[in-house]
Amino acid sequence: MSDTNLSAVLLEKGNLKLEERPIPKPGRNEVQIAMHSVGICGSDVHYWVHGAIGDFVVRAPMILGHEASGTVSEVGKGVSHLKVGDRVAIEPGVPCRYCDYCKGGRYNLCHEMKFCATPPIDGSLARYYVHAADFCYKLPDHVSYEEGALLEPLSVGVHACRRAGVTIGSKVLVCGAGPIGLVCLLVAKAMGAAQVAITDIDAKRLEVAKQMGANFPVHVTTRDGREVADQVVRALGCNPDVTVECSGAEPSVQTGIFATKSGGVLVLVGLGPATINIPIVNAAVREVDIRGIFRYANCYPTALSMVASGQVNVKPLVTHRFSLEQTLEAFQASKKGEGIKVMIHCDKNKA
Repeated sequence: MSDTNLSAVLLEKGNLKLEERPIPKPGRNEVQIAMHSVGICGSDVHYWVHGAIGDFVVRAPMILGHEASGTVSEVGKGVSHLKVGDRVAIEPGVPCRYCDYCKGGRYNLCHEMKFCATPPIDGSLARYYVHAADFCYKLPDHVSYEEGALLEPLSVGVHACRRAGVTIGSKVLVCGAGPIGLVCLLVAKAMGAAQVAITDIDAKRLEVAKQMGANFPVHVTTRDGREVADQVVRALGCNPDVTVECSGAEPSVQTGIFATKSGGVLVLVGLGPATINIPIVNAAVREVDIRGIFRYANCYPTALSMVASGQVNVKPLVTHRFSLEQTLEAFQASKKGEGIKVMIHCDKNKA
C-alpha cells in the first residue's frame, strides 16, 4: 500500500487542488478501498464552478467524486461479505437505515443521508477512501472498473424508468442526450420500450444517441415547447406513453407535458432553475402524472445485473480518460462539454 493519499479537494468555489490527505482507516462495518475509476458528474463541476447546488453549500474543503469503483484494501470489523482484493462498485449514499423512509425502502429520501461529495461529506476522488461495506457491490470478473463507476448514473436511469413505469412495448421520450439522458435511453430499451425518441440541441449528441439505440433523434432548434412536442409526435407517430426529462430546461419540461399522452407519465430527472413556468392546466386536464426523482434506491443491484448480463453496454459513454494527477485537466474538459463521460483513474498502478 502507498503511504500517501492524493486527493482532489475543492477548497472553495473555483479552487480545486490536489492535496495529500491521511489514509482513512475503516471502522466497524466499513471497508477501505484503493480507488480505481471515478467519473466526473455535472454536480462535481457545478460545485467547483458555483460552490453550491441549492441548499448544499461548500463551506469547508471537500473531496469531490461519487461515481466510483476500486479494490477493497482493508476490511473493518463486522464485514463478512467482502475481503481484501475484491473489486467493488460504490453506491455513494449511505442513509441512517432506521427512519420511516429507510424502513419503507425509499432510503434515498432519508433526512440523514450522507452522500459522497455533497457538502459537508467528502467524496471518493482520491487514492484511498472508506465506505459502508453494505453499500459496496462486488463486481464480476468480466465487469470493468469503469463499468463499475458507471453504475452510479445507470442507477439514476433505473430509478427514473421505474418511477415512469416503462415496460414492454412502451413508447418513450427522453429529453436531453447528455450522460443521464443516454443511460435513461439504455435502461428504457432494456426494460422493453418498443420505441424511444430523444431530443437535444446538440446534433453530435443525437448521433451518439442513435448509435446507442435511439429510434428517433429529434434536433431541437426552437424554445417553443409545443413546437418540439409536435416534432416528437410526428417522429414517433403518436404521443409517448412516458417522458423522461433529463435537461431541467424550462422549454424542455414544457415539451414533456405537451408531448406525453393523456394519462401518461412525465418524470423530472434534470434539475434546472428552482422555479419555472409550465402548462400545468394542460397536464391536469389530461391526467398527465408529473413525478420527481431524487437519486435512486435499491437500484445498484439491477444496474449491475444489466451490465453483467450484457443487456446494457455503458462502455461507449466514456470518451475521455485522465490520471488522478490530471484532475484539473479532466475537470476543464468536462466543463467545456467535451465528449460524454470523463473518467479519472486514481490507481497509478492500474491506470
